[in-house]
Amino acid sequence: MEYIALKDVCEIKMGQSPDSSSYNDSEEGIPFFQGNADFGERYPVPRVWCNAPTKIAESGDILISVRAPIGALNYAKEECCIGRGVAALTPNGSKVLSGFVFWLLKSKKEELNSKGTGSTFKAIGRKVLEETMIPNIDKNEQHKCVYVLDKTYSVIQRRKREIQLFDELIKARFVEMFGDPVSNSYGLPEATLPELGEFGRGVSKHRPRNDPQLLGGKYPLIQTGDIANADLFISAYTSTYSEMGLKQSKMWSKGTLCITIAANIAKTAILEFDACFPDSVVGFNANEKTNNIFIHYWFSFFQAILEAQAPESAQKNINVKILSELKIILPDKGKQDEFVEFIKQIDKSKLFAKIYLKNIAILLTICSIMNENTNGKMGRRLYDN
Repeated sequence: MEYIALKDVCEIKMGQSPDSSSYNDSEEGIPFFQGNADFGERYPVPRVWCNAPTKIAESGDILISVRAPIGALNYAKEECCIGRGVAALTPNGSKVLSGFVFWLLKSKKEELNSKGTGSTFKAIGRKVLEETMIPNIDKNEQHKCVYVLDKTYSVIQRRKREIQLFDELIKARFVEMFGDPVSNSYGLPEATLPELGEFGRGVSKHRPRNDPQLLGGKYPLIQTGDIANADLFISAYTSTYSEMGLKQSKMWSKGTLCITIAANIAKTAILEFDACFPDSVVGFNANEKTNNIFIHYWFSFFQAILEAQAPESAQKNINVKILSELKIILPDKGKQDEFVEFIKQIDKSKLFAKIYLKNIAILLTICSIMNENTNGKMGRRLYDN
């Protein structure tokens, strides 16, 4: 297949920050977008305006983040000012479809990131964008690719929104049954985690990444990222302990609620298998007064609060003392069990939506193997974006 450089089919404008005195939040001038933080699902969301812009993107231009994170994409909804973290692409309509360039660049996110330079924040310059190669296929084929990818993306977004609505429904049901857990609006009894079950910190006399002899065995090792990326249950893990690693750690049983106290603070999820975890994670197993699923959803209301209260340091963290002193509402156990049954029904519906998404991802991967150069390869990025 023949390839051509992006510069041959698009005008490329690199952003430039205007004088800070021209910034305002009173909507004077045109919207000013500085980087990925301003991007929405399809169009950026104005937060700042500029009355003396230096670099301007036109309505319909493709906006791409060129500073960490590199490769995020949006369309310009209107004329706007672009800062150093953004570049604007104006496709030549006689040569290439805008949608084709958009999806093509989504497929090249990893490639663009690999070319980023800079010690603090990686960035790419004009040259990297100009020399990005795209398939030189006729516009009829481009139309086919864009049609399939737009439709697939729409289905994926609907399913993701469905899962999000299930999560919102769960929170609404929690408040309906037990009141606002932050203010304890129903005046329920309260107790601490040590009063409600087995409560303890993971064991880590080392940093596993610095001691490869401890890794690579058959014993699951749960890290904070595994918990943060899980939903209600932890069904996957990225690291394992060897026999030596296990001897220096502690195995927690299936069903344990894992609570992070470093990096991703106060994230929780329940083990679906026996596993070890480091001292950046606290384990909890409920007694007869409560259950781990109820405690998991109680934490969902407090995660942002605890993270905001964590002291600033190289890595934000909270200690076990803070967790052990938290006052947790303690409704009637029968009510808690009723809530858990509701969760189980919702979880089945969420599972169907997730299986649907997984099947789409598999289908896109098959397409990428069959047609690595065009819509298949682009399609592989749809699921994550």
